[in-house]
Amino acid sequence: MKKIIVLFLVIVNQLQSQTVGLTQHSSGTLDDGYVLFAPNTSNNTYLIDKCGKQIKSWNSAYKPGQSAYLLPDGTLFRTGNANSTTFNAGGKGGVVEKIDWNGNVTWSYTISDATKCQHHDAKVLPNGNVLVIAWEKKTNTEAIALGRTSTLVPTFLWSEQILEIQPVGATGGNVVWEWHLWDHLAQDVDVSKPNYTTIASNPQLLNINYGASATVSDWIHMNSIDYNPTLDQIVMSSHNLNEIWIIDHSTTTAQAANHSGGNSGKGGDFLYRWGNPQSYNNGTVANQKLFGQHNARWIEAGLPYENQLMIFNNGAGRTGGNYTTVEIINPPVSGYNYTATLPYLPSTPSWIYNSGNPNNLYAMNISGAQQLSNGNVLVCNGPSGIFTEVNAAGTTLWRYINPVNATGIMSQGTTPTQNTVFRCTFYPSEYSGFSGHVLTTGSTIENTNTVSAACSLTLAVSDTDLTNEIKVYPNPVKENLYLNFGNLDFAASQIQIYNALGQKVYENEVNNTEMTIPVVNYSNGIYILKINSNKQQFTKKVIIE
Repeated sequence: MKKIIVLFLVIVNQLQSQTVGLTQHSSGTLDDGYVLFAPNTSNNTYLIDKCGKQIKSWNSAYKPGQSAYLLPDGTLFRTGNANSTTFNAGGKGGVVEKIDWNGNVTWSYTISDATKCQHHDAKVLPNGNVLVIAWEKKTNTEAIALGRTSTLVPTFLWSEQILEIQPVGATGGNVVWEWHLWDHLAQDVDVSKPNYTTIASNPQLLNINYGASATVSDWIHMNSIDYNPTLDQIVMSSHNLNEIWIIDHSTTTAQAANHSGGNSGKGGDFLYRWGNPQSYNNGTVANQKLFGQHNARWIEAGLPYENQLMIFNNGAGRTGGNYTTVEIINPPVSGYNYTATLPYLPSTPSWIYNSGNPNNLYAMNISGAQQLSNGNVLVCNGPSGIFTEVNAAGTTLWRYINPVNATGIMSQGTTPTQNTVFRCTFYPSEYSGFSGHVLTTGSTIENTNTVSAACSLTLAVSDTDLTNEIKVYPNPVKENLYLNFGNLDFAASQIQIYNALGQKVYENEVNNTEMTIPVVNYSNGIYILKINSNKQQFTKKVIIE
């Protein structure tokens, strides 16, 4: 086996303080992978290793609007800020785009006009379509007609919508599914209006008067969206109402505008909500759990706390003082629905980081967190541009400070300012998006002749000489994948297959010069096959149809 040991040994210049880049790298970190982030004030998106070395960057015509992801085919999916003057609020975007590995924009689509604007987050579905959050402008007349108190409505009220866009060509797109919050509002102040009801007994609907203000148009301020392919459901986060909501995506657009249909039988109504039972008259401030939260996301299968929800609970306005926690909750899902105990369960999280603020963490806005395969959690303190990796006990093992701000690349020793980052994401080295690409370790992003902290990585690298010796066929494959090792001795070696999320879906021991692996029950997509022995390693991208 060919193994490259990448070793960075550092003598830190005592006259130069460590202010940006890598500042901590302790044992126990998950190093076999890379971190992607898009600084809010930059047109660039960066990929770094866990030593803070730049692996790759992509340039865009836009600053983020706000999220960025690396797709399973190696494409960068990025939101862009189109500088809408109609929807001029934090998190505004207006553009979604795909940039290939070589930096070419292969698709750019605008969702920004006088009536709507994409903002904050977007999600690429397994079928290649894109879910976007978009503000939707309504007049005060429309709001009053649905029961908004007339003294608590601005000239224009921004509702929220989710659009599913099918990319077409280089700049086109078809809206193939949509959901509008406006179709799922209720009120209890005007019996003459069509949506008059008892709020406490109808939590599937949103009270149009909760959080109402005569001066705030951005009433809901959704800031994240995620998709669960097993349940075919969407989770979204409302910053201003301190809640997360889950809806059914299996509906038609017509069903999504109503109250029945889809796997759940409930159309586009809320299937579940959590964080602030005051919003549906089932609690008081003492029952509030979320405070200006971001990045509600399902934890992928195969990871610790799989299928539960991780939430970055920013903590703005938290009872007892402002501080941030990262929380995992286990929603009471039953089939495609959720146990309707009110207020919605759970009453306590499955796991919580920074309870009581022992780490003195407070990220007022933006930010996010991600569950890692080794049980650690990657935390992005967005306002400070600080990424940390903490273990299950809450101990910080890794720390990196974004060295990019509004003026460009900062130098080591410079006090970081305006280096905010909406979110960062870790991708394991097995992630299919890296397959077929050369990942070259460069220098640090920051301007310096020294590295911020001592760091060493041991990264396994495929022995490309084996490519012509080991036969893997057919590829693409539908039912059975066949392996032939020829004259190579891989006896007792381990065969592993990873899906596009980096999750291990198959493992076995080599027991012959030829092997058959049934894949008929695997979902269609790109997988990575790895064979490890004490002497050599082989990797191969496999497409299952």
